[in-house]
This record gives sequence, C-alpha cells and structure tokens, in this order.
Amino acid sequence: MTEATTAPPVPLEDQLCFSIYSAEIAIQRAYKPLLDDLGLTYPQYLVLNVLWREDAQTVGGIAQQLALESSTLTPLLKRMEAAGLLHRTRNPENERQVIIALTPDGDSLRFRTGCLNEKLLLASGETPGHLAELNRLVRQLRLKRSASAFRGRYSATRRRSPGTSARSPSR
Repeated sequence: MTEATTAPPVPLEDQLCFSIYSAEIAIQRAYKPLLDDLGLTYPQYLVLNVLWREDAQTVGGIAQQLALESSTLTPLLKRMEAAGLLHRTRNPENERQVIIALTPDGDSLRFRTGCLNEKLLLASGETPGHLAELNRLVRQLRLKRSASAFRGRYSATRRRSPGTSARSPSR
C-alpha cells in the first residue's frame, strides 16, 4: 500500500471561493431583517431590482441578469405573482416567451428598499470607494470565469471531427 503524496488541503481562509461564499452569507444575513420587514426574500429582492431598472422583461432576460436558469427562476416568479408583486403574460409576438412586469405593489417596494445599500455600507465598516473597488474586482473575476467557461465549451465543440454533433445519434 502506498502513502498519499498529495499536499495538505489549502486552509479555508486562504481559498477565494470560501471567502466569496462566506461574504455572500454575511451580506444575506445583513439584508434579512430589512427584507423580512418588507415581506421579501433575498432572491425576490434581486428579481425586483432587475425589474426596477427595466420593467416588462422576459423570464430568460431576468434569468440571464441573475445568472440563473429560467427553470430555476420560474417557481420564484410564480410565488411573487401570487404575492401580488408582479404579473406574467405571454408575449403576443412570441407565445413561447413569458413577459414579467411589476404590479403597483411590486413597484412601490422600490422606494422602501432604497436604504438597503446604505445599511450594508454602514454594517461593513468600509468606505464606499473600497466596496466599489471590491465589487468591480469580483464582477471582473465573474466575467472572466464566464468567458473562460464558454471558451472551454466552445473548444470542446470545435475539437469534434467534422460531421459529428454534440449529441450521439439515437438509434
């Protein structure tokens, strides 16, 4: 029997993924009491944020902005519709698309959530400039990773021999 010759695992505090993950948990904890007062969950708040910037968007458009799959977003949107925050309608120009639009109740929450970023800033103890720079770096990392993942999938597709497809024939 041979002994493992691998290096010990990197401590959690030295792993970028853990730092980002634990920061996300801390941010959600800071937002939770504020969102509870509004009767919102954090994912609902994110959907509303997207619609406050531009109302009446497709499910796919919202999902893309939130880096989610449409199938993950649909149950959340149904609950938000039942709560009277938004309504879903079929796109008359393309029946396959569902358009999500704010109701007056959903739109009115915009004015009650305006202070969330300020409260997060105060809770962080950081300067606005430092948090803006941190946000820029994380966003840049996310975009590079997304581009890298796309290139990896694209490269794998391009390496197939001519005349073959990504799916195996179903015979």
